[in-house]
Amino acid sequence: MGAECRYEVAQPAYIKLVLHALKHRCYPVGGLLVGRLSDADASTVQIADAIPLTHSQIGLLPSLELALIQVEEHFGAEGLSVVGYYHANERYDDAELGNAAKKIGDHIFRYFPRAALLLLENKRLEELLKGKGRGLAVQLYTRDSSKSWRQAGSDDSSQLLTIKEPSANIVLLDYITSEKWQDVVDFDDHLDDISKDWLNPDLFK
Repeated sequence: MGAECRYEVAQPAYIKLVLHALKHRCYPVGGLLVGRLSDADASTVQIADAIPLTHSQIGLLPSLELALIQVEEHFGAEGLSVVGYYHANERYDDAELGNAAKKIGDHIFRYFPRAALLLLENKRLEELLKGKGRGLAVQLYTRDSSKSWRQAGSDDSSQLLTIKEPSANIVLLDYITSEKWQDVVDFDDHLDDISKDWLNPDLFK
């Protein structure tokens, strides 16, 4: 089911998850993807927003359930729900989707069978920092019939995962140049200081 699905990511969601990873380049980073099935095409998942979740021990993540509840409560009124998870590895040379991220994906899959996992590619993030990045900085994983998370091949990925706005990378590079990642607040930050808003309402102002 998942392999036949297409995923369309809104520009703010893509930029936010990349900035989150850049802010905590020496830590494992994760967050939730919020969206809905397209009204026009039930095989397309529209990812409307990314919710920065953590930059600490992904595997333990005692705040996951609390975050899921709050996210569902906030976005439910807009007809949106959690449709996936994004993850960036701690080590620069680690390009594998780890077990902790897969388990979180499995949890989301129980509620949304077309769930996606997006793995940020550290080498592409480094290219973005140097102003050289042009392609997507994420790799798509979907759950197959054997209940395993499968990476979309290089050919499939360009067809199954797209950014809604073609100018997303140009806008992203502007934010990187101004070090906008410093303003990203994740759920970890909010639990440490509740005055920090995990919805990041002012990030793009």
